[in-house]
Formats: sequence, structure tokens, C-alpha cells
Amino acid sequence: MLEFQETWDHSRKTLFVEVVLPLAISKTYTYRVPFDLAGQVKVGKRVVVQFGKSKIYTAIIYKISEIPPSLYDAKYLIDVLDDEPIVNDFQLSLWKWISEYYLCYIGEVMQAALPAALKLASETRVSLNHSADFDRASLSDKEFLILDALELHSELRVSDISKLLGQKTVFPLLRSLFEKQIIVISEEITEKFKPRKKSFISLNPFYNDPVNRKALFEVLERAPKQLEFLLAYYKLEKIQAEISKADLIETSGSSASVLKALLDKEIFLQEDKIVSRLSTEEIETFLEFELNDAQENALKQIQGEFSEKDVVLLFGETSSGKTQIYIRLIEQMLLQEKQTLYLLPEIALTTQVIERLREYFGNQVGIYHSKFNDSERAEVWHKVLKGEYKIVLGARSSVFLPFNKLGLIVVDEEHESSYKQYDPAPRYHARDTAIYLAHLHKAKIVLGSATPSLESFYNAKIKKYGFVALRGRFGGVKSPLIEVVSIAEETKRKTMQSHFTSVLMSEIREALSRKEQIILFQNRRGYTPVSLCTTCGYTPKCINCDVSLTFHKSSAKLHCHYCGYKQEVLTACPACGSAKIEQKGFGTEKIEDELQRLFENARIARMDLDSTRSRNSFQLLLNNFEEGRIDILVGTQMVAKGLDFGNVTTIGIISADSMLNYPDFRAFERSFQMLSQVSGRAGRRAKQGKVIIQAYDTSHRVISQVVRNDYEEMFDTEILERRNFHYPPLYRIIQLDVKHKDFSKLVTIAASLAGILRAQFADRILGPESPLVGRIRNYYIQTILIKVEKEGVSVQKIKDALRDILATFDADPANKGVFIQTDVDPY
Repeated sequence: MLEFQETWDHSRKTLFVEVVLPLAISKTYTYRVPFDLAGQVKVGKRVVVQFGKSKIYTAIIYKISEIPPSLYDAKYLIDVLDDEPIVNDFQLSLWKWISEYYLCYIGEVMQAALPAALKLASETRVSLNHSADFDRASLSDKEFLILDALELHSELRVSDISKLLGQKTVFPLLRSLFEKQIIVISEEITEKFKPRKKSFISLNPFYNDPVNRKALFEVLERAPKQLEFLLAYYKLEKIQAEISKADLIETSGSSASVLKALLDKEIFLQEDKIVSRLSTEEIETFLEFELNDAQENALKQIQGEFSEKDVVLLFGETSSGKTQIYIRLIEQMLLQEKQTLYLLPEIALTTQVIERLREYFGNQVGIYHSKFNDSERAEVWHKVLKGEYKIVLGARSSVFLPFNKLGLIVVDEEHESSYKQYDPAPRYHARDTAIYLAHLHKAKIVLGSATPSLESFYNAKIKKYGFVALRGRFGGVKSPLIEVVSIAEETKRKTMQSHFTSVLMSEIREALSRKEQIILFQNRRGYTPVSLCTTCGYTPKCINCDVSLTFHKSSAKLHCHYCGYKQEVLTACPACGSAKIEQKGFGTEKIEDELQRLFENARIARMDLDSTRSRNSFQLLLNNFEEGRIDILVGTQMVAKGLDFGNVTTIGIISADSMLNYPDFRAFERSFQMLSQVSGRAGRRAKQGKVIIQAYDTSHRVISQVVRNDYEEMFDTEILERRNFHYPPLYRIIQLDVKHKDFSKLVTIAASLAGILRAQFADRILGPESPLVGRIRNYYIQTILIKVEKEGVSVQKIKDALRDILATFDADPANKGVFIQTDVDPY
């Protein structure tokens, strides 16, 4: 871990602080510390600094010294925001590692790591200089208008002045007033995170005396509504330690004005208290459950592996009871007073696991994910910092939290692609970052999956990781029966109904008649992906991206899934005028629509990105499904991610071919994982489940491996191809996406960069080539791949050389307008 010096003798020495700014700049920046703030500076505290001409930022102190910068005069830092550091040494070491490993800037890591509410908002404000002496006659009409407004309001934002004058650019006017010393311009810093306050009501202690209380009742008999409030207070007092204003108004059934009258008379007293934004209901804990023999054995093996290895891969088939093993490991951490980070790939999965872990550990569990608002995320940050949360459950960004006694990290469903951050930088992988975080804390890490990533399984094979297998389903539940049905055969026999084979239709009917639930999987959202003019072949495309628009029935518009562009549905072809427009292909919306037509009495719901955008939509959908209020759930890959429903007996995979034929070196691995995980949702309690896989290519080896649940055969065939064609896990990949708005310039610049890279790295370079989608948000893209063997070469030296080449390339004026996006391990 980095050694960060924290304490200083502040006796009139001039101190300098290196700070991390939340910007894409290659180095830390140094500021001078005013004498009056010298006693407050400490590594990990936030400071307010000016960077550039007038911009004010929140920065984090990275290092303290007495050495001034040699290349520039250090500006004074403006203020220190914290009494205690909000970022610890472990985090700063992690930030540095991420910036070096993923070839990004440490400021970008800071931007991703800190909740928005802990970063400050900077906004220019204008006020009158009351000591100024000036001639009003010399002012223009607009300057006079600004002056009048400032005399009415002590301070105005620049945005307010823009509205007042009805023009966007007001800086020339403000500069003129500033030069005449009429106004003062400042950058006001406002902290976004404000603790949430709640009003609580208590009875004036004077009325605790029986005589006074009796007199109060006699007085209030003449004001029946106020008497109702008093009676409601006594009713709540019996069941609640504290009575909130909202609860009292609701229980009394009266209005806030009646309560105000009682407060004015000082019968009631009001106190505003800081309360948590997070769920605070007391949860009963149930620590009693028994592990079966297989689980007990796996737990002992994990503990044994931990004596020699820091990372252990738990290879347990779906529904084998991995979560209960995690709970036993977490209990051991609690006994040692250490913290646990439990990582999950999706918020959809988080909502279900929250309930399970809270059953066992109550309010010691904190949750952290992107559906929380800024203030809630900041509150979780502070609670982890103070050690109030012993267990944190969250998605990938949880690796950035300020743990100080981390003992265990659990990465559940470690194979999931959701752990990878694609945009913006840092493009980190949460599983790999968690492994380095565990190394910093000298903690242990368990990677759990029924279908591990090839990287993790390979590392276990070469004994880099410990390995524990958990065989069999929990409670002796049988694995589901898997049947593969040919779409081509049924189409020929004309037994298809819409997108469903006769076998799948029959299974759905039988499940519905038994009052059981069904999940149908289609890995494409929207209604139809392509609109086609059957006369001339025209297809509407996005104006910003090289991709066709997808029809969404819910909005009755055509959508681009890359940039968000929308347009109206075509009624006639804009190219030839024909009205013969057909919708081709199908997504989850269309499946839902067709099912509603085929099974009129069934209750059908959809789980995809479009149906779960609001904060509580996941929870509501999962609760409704769990409580039997939904018969058929149609979903994208979200339904494959570890969800556990007791009454689901039938799974339908609408089209397996679309995944298998995707042009990516991971297509077969991902297809095996996806098909196995979706299949694993069936028959998770007493009943054996049934899985129907619909496909054109029913003899495909991956489908055969899924049916036999033969992960190791899939691994052996895939690892051979990866070795032969130089792909991970035997090689590392660094992907460079070169972007420019002018395609011809892009081709020239990308070819030039590839030539420079080939001179340095020889045949490790592939490309440049256009990717699958060659233009996104009006930027054309050319991709260059660097493949680096893991043995016999220093990957870090190659990254250092690449960083230097890109910095030189970026500084060349001939490459103006080009943007290079670097992605290490882009999978």
C-alpha cells in the first residue's frame, strides 16, 4: 500500500498539498496551504481549489510536503471542507492502481468513486460592491438593469441575469461592470449533501402532571379537532418511542393547521432531528439454519484453501445453496469485528438478496447501488467510514467505499459482464478490482458461480486461485429436464404459433393449469428491431449512429438503443412513398403482446431495461412475481441473474441462435453461461422444472453442453481455441477505439497510429477495423487491438510504452479532433 504522510508540524512552515482533481489530467496538482489552514490539512480530506481562470473544484489531498512545484507558482487552496478524512489510504492506493492498470487518469477514478453529493457544485454569483463610487450615467441600458436587480436582491446567479436580460451571453457585460469595480464576482461553493431532517412531536412536560393534564382535557373539549390530536398522540405513544409529525397528522385524520394551533399554544413541542434516508425498520434476525453435508464440506474446504490462497473459486451449480455458505463466512467476519463486501452484478438481484441477508444480519447490512439518490449514496459512504455497516451489499461501484477493516469480499455470479464498466472511464472490472482491494486489506475473497468465467476457472486450474466444488442442488431438488426444439422443423410442419413452438405452448398451458409460474427469455428489448419497406427495402436508421431503429410499442416510437434518439413510426416509406411497412424480428415487448393474445386470462409482466427504469420498479415486479400475482414473466438477461422463485417450473428460451451467432470471441462462453443460468431458474424447490430451448441449429455443441450441464467440456474446447487464436485468458487484450467526426480523416489517423504501434509492438497489433456499429453519437470509430501474451513479457512495460505513444500522438496538431478511448480487458 502507498505510504501517505498524514501529520505535520505546522509551526509556521509553508506547506504544499498535492491534490487529486476530478478531471482527466495526467498528474496531481500542487497548492499552497495558507497558514491559518495549515493545522487542518490531512491526506484524504476534501479541499476547495481554483483550477484554471475561474473554475472552483473539490479536490482530495493526496500528499503533503514542504516542496513547492518547480514548473508553476502554486495557488493558495481556498478552504478545507472536512474535520476528518473522507477517503482513506486504502482507497488512494486503489485509485492509483486502477489508473495505472486501466490506463486512465486518477481524477477519472475519483469522479467515479465519490458520490456526487460529496463533490461540490460551483456556480458564479454576482453581488454589488457597496463601496464603489461610479457615475450611473456612464452605464448602458443593460448594465443599468443589472444594477437595479442587484439593489433589489443582494446576490444573483449568472443564470438569473441571463433570464433577466433574455440573452445567453452576459459575461462581457459582467466583465465591464467588474472592471468599473461596480460588482463583485465570486464562485459560490455549495455542498450538495445535506442531512435529512424530520419533525418529531412531543407533549409539553408540564402536562405530565395529572392535575394539569385533566385541566388540558377540559379546555380542549371546546375544540374537538384539537382534542382528537391529543388522543391520537396518546395512542401513538403506546407503540412508538418517537412520534413524527407526519405520523401524528395521519393518525388523527386532521390537518396540519390544527397541529400548528396546538404548537402555538405550547401544548405540543416540535423538534427537528437528523434522520437516515435509508431503510431503518428494525429487522428481526434469524441466525438458525443448518448446512447440509455438501455445504458443510464446501465451507471447510474454503477455510482450508484460505490458509494458502487469498482467492477461492466456489464452483456450485444453480440452486446448490451458495448463499448459505456466504452467510457462515460473513458470521466469522463479524466475530472478528471485520467488514464484508458482498458484490452482486445487478440491482434486480440485489433486491432479493437484501431480504435474505437482512433476515440473518438485520440492520448491520448496508446497500449501495446506482438506484439510490446522491444523498443516500453519501449517507452509506459516511456509515461505512464510521464502521456502522459491517456488511455492504452492492453493485460494482461498492468497491470504492471507504472500508477500514475489510476481512472478506464475496463476488457472487462472478462471470457476469455487468461487473465491467464500459463508459465513461475508468473502464474497470469490479471482480478484478475487488481482488486487488482484498490484497490491500489482506482480506480473503470468494468468487462464486455455477458457470465461472474462463479467466477464473483457468486461474483455479493453474493453482493461482483455490478451488472448491459444491455438487448437487440444495434439498435434493432434481436438476430441470432440458428439451431442445427445432424452430425450422416446426415452421416446416406449420405448428408454430407466433414465435412459440407447439412444445413450448403445451408446457405453458400445463404450467398455468397447475397454477405454476413461467419465465420466458428473449435477449432483446423493444417490440421489433427492424422496420422494413417491402417495396424498396428502406430501413429507418438513427441520424447519429449507424444502427437501425427499434420500434417500442409502449412509446409508439422508433428508438436508438445507443444514443437515445427517437422518431415517429413510419406510416409511409420516405424513400418510395409505399405504405407497405413491415416490422421484422421480435423483442420482449412483442413476446409480451403475443402472449396476451394467446393466453387471455394469464397475468403477464415484462422485466427489461424499459420496464424497470424507476427506482422501486424491480422490487415491485419481484414482489408481485414472488407473491403469485404474475403467471408469466418475459425478460432479457435480467431474468438469468440468480433470482430464486419457488413456484417457477417452466422456462422457455425463445431463440438460442441469436446469442450463439454473435460475432465475438466470447459468444460460445457467454451463450453457455446465459442458457445454463436461465435454465437454473426452473424447479428450485420441491418440483422438478422443465426447460424448452428453441433453436434453428439444435445440434450446436454449446446447446448440447448445456443439456448435459458439462461446463468442463465447454472450458476445454474454448481454451484450446483461445490458445490457438491468442485470446484471454492466455493473452491480455487492450482495445483502442479511435473516434472522429470525419470518416476520411479518421481512416488516415487510425492507420497512422496503428503504424506507430506496430513499430513498437510488432505483430501484437490487429487493425484498424470498423467495429460492428461503426458510428455512435456522430463519431465514426476504428478499433485497434493489442494482444499481449501473459508469459515472457511485462504487461506493465507495454502499458507504459502505450501511454507514452498515446500522449505524443495526442499532442500532435495533425491529430486535432481525434478522440482515443482505451479499454484494458474489454470483455
